[in-house]
Parts: sequence; C-alpha cells; structure tokens
Amino acid sequence: MSVWNDLVGQDPVVEQLSGAADGAAGAGGVAHAWLFTGPPGSGRSAAARAFAAALQCTEIPRGCGHCAACHQVLQGTHADLEVVRPQGLSYGVKSTRELVLRAGSSPSVGRWQIVLFEDADRATEGAANALLKAIEEPPPRTLWLLCTPAPDDLLITIRSRCRLVTLRTPPLDAVADVLVQRDGVDRETADVVARAAQGHISRARRLATDPDARARRAQVLAVPRRLTSVGPAAMAADALVKAAEAEAKATTEELNGRETAELRQALGESAKGRMPRGTAGALKDLEDRQKSRATRLKRDALDRALLDLASYYRDVLTLQFGAGGELVNTELGPELRTAAAETRPEGTLRRLDAIMECRERLDANVNPLLAVEALTMALRTG
Repeated sequence: MSVWNDLVGQDPVVEQLSGAADGAAGAGGVAHAWLFTGPPGSGRSAAARAFAAALQCTEIPRGCGHCAACHQVLQGTHADLEVVRPQGLSYGVKSTRELVLRAGSSPSVGRWQIVLFEDADRATEGAANALLKAIEEPPPRTLWLLCTPAPDDLLITIRSRCRLVTLRTPPLDAVADVLVQRDGVDRETADVVARAAQGHISRARRLATDPDARARRAQVLAVPRRLTSVGPAAMAADALVKAAEAEAKATTEELNGRETAELRQALGESAKGRMPRGTAGALKDLEDRQKSRATRLKRDALDRALLDLASYYRDVLTLQFGAGGELVNTELGPELRTAAAETRPEGTLRRLDAIMECRERLDANVNPLLAVEALTMALRTG
C-alpha cells in the first residue's frame, strides 16, 4: 500500500512526483508551485493529493501510505492541508484573497503548508491575479498544487511559475484491471465500461457498479434513433437533459450524504443524533456550499452526456472511413453499422460539430434545454 496506488496508468508521473517528494528535504528543496494537468478522469486531483501525502509523510521512502500523516492527507483531515473545491461555476477574488491569507501561515504539525486547488481553471480573472501574487512571493514553507484540464486554462504568468505534471488518459486495459482487481467486476463488464467511460476511472466504476448509471447512458445513446421528425427530436432533447439531471442528482446525494455525516461526526453528534450548541452555523455553511455545487454538477453531467453522444457519431465515422479502430460503443455494433451505411461522412462530421457547438453554448450559460433542442434539430437534418 502506498499513496500512489490510485494513479492508474501514470507510471511517469509517479516517478516524477515520488522523486520530488524524496528530494524535498534535501539541499535543493522542492518547487513551491505545481500544476497538474490532464483530461477528465486522468486523476489530476488524486495525483496532487498523493503528492501532498508524500510531502508530509514521516517515513522513507516518502509516500508510504500507512503513517498517520499519509492517512490524514488522503482523508482530507491533515491540519496543514487546505483543499479548495470551487462549489459554483467560478471562484471569486474574495475567496482567493481569504485563501492566500490562510496559506501564509506556518505549518503546525507537518513539514509544509499545502494548498491543493482543484479546478483552478474556475478562478475568475481577478481571482487568478490574486493567486499570481501569492505564487510569486510564497512563504518559505507553503506549497501550491493547482489542478486544471490543460495548462492554457491558467494565466501564462501563473503557468511559468509552476512545475508541470502532465497526466494522460489511462489505458483501457489498466482501467479494466483496476475494476476487476479492486471492485470485483467481471472482466467482460470491466472491458465494456472502460471503453464506454473512455478511460475516466471514476465514471467507469460508476457504470460498472450502478445499473441506473448504465440506464441513463443508454438513454443518451438512444437519441440518434429517436430523431425521426421535429416532435420526437424535441422529446429526445428533453430526455437527454433529464438523464443528465438524474446523473447529477445521484452524484449530489452521494456527496452531500457523506459530507454531512462526516461534519456531524466531527462536530460531536451524540448517539441520539443531537448536535452540540453552536454547530448550526457550520451545518448551514455546508448546506449553502452543497447547493452551489449542485448547479455545477448539473452542467458537468450534461457535458458528459454530450460526450457520450459524440462517441456514438465518432463510432459511425470510424466505420464510414474504415479506420479499423475499436468502437467505443461495441454493444451497439449493428445499429452503428446501419447508421454508417445510411449516412455520409460529411453529415457525421457536421453532427459532431453541432455537439461541440452545443457544449460551447452551455459553457456560455445558454438555457440547457434550448441549447440541446437546437442540437437535436441539427442532428436530425445532418
């Protein structure tokens, strides 16, 4: 057991980070700012947290996974680890300034004061500028670990001051192996969901273990065959949005339940479920953050649904060009071959472009149902 176990298919990254953690106490020290990038599901946050654990680890080699420091970092309870998860669609300058003040304090029990900023690309322009000032002149024992999908998501002035850690989409075989070995999923199912999730580990695990998640994905992939006329196309748009909302609701309920239970326990909940005086404010703050996060999760779930839909047309295009690559949606093989034979590659490319345009509209805060209705009309006509 080590802190690196969850980094599936990321051997070069493990080597880079473990070497940096082992050398952190040496004469050269360690870079004060790190930027973790990689596509969704690659494990950016997991890599940053594992690195934080290795830096605080009290054993040699660093990152043992069993000492108190490693355990606390991995559980998110270490006194010298600040984990920042933007709950809404953006992270403002006020919150960033408060974060910078907290990050400036000296470590209390560990070797470093570490700030792990997930989804740092959600920082507004003002927040990014405030963050830049903190990274330019950091306290000697403070480290910043920033996570974004791509380096270009942050100001170039921030990127230039960070050590870059680039993760890749895990190989499908590696994802399937993890599902079989750690989650007890049968090999056939593991192979299917690994392809369906396109290397996204947590999504693959959910598809493998949650029949409702598989059903919601099936609803999305049923959209192309429902586009027979204008009426069914509008109904297909409504079904796609509702499938995404159901996905977000399931994720929200799971996260909210776990967070609320952990906070109530930390605040001293009695065996009868009673809370000590003065804890209502902390519970209300958590509730407000959860409501803010729900909006973002709905947007993210709809974006994943659109990517699933894009995988359908990507498979069609693969068959039309005879590229010979493995299909993502192998269970739909006959349907995909029929669609490839009955349409032309030009139309398939236009449909893929329409999906990408819909994603851009959603990112610009267009009403989701209106954006998806426009999409289904474009998919119907090609």
